[in-house]
Amino acid sequence: MPKDPKARSTTTAKAKKKCCKDKPRCKQCPVVLMRLEKMGYAEQDDTKPRRYTVRSDVPKKAMLVARQR
Repeated sequence: MPKDPKARSTTTAKAKKKCCKDKPRCKQCPVVLMRLEKMGYAEQDDTKPRRYTVRSDVPKKAMLVARQR
């Protein structure tokens, strides 16, 4: 049975409560996840406010922009 090419694999990520102020920001930083959500690569879970569903095909360039300080 062939896989559907339009189906996207996703992962769940839990945002940290507070940013650790690293440079570049870590992938679990709430700011990074909010930026990815604005770009369309993540969706926030309605029932749990700190949970995000992130697409696994996020381009490297988009992740670099989201993690900038």
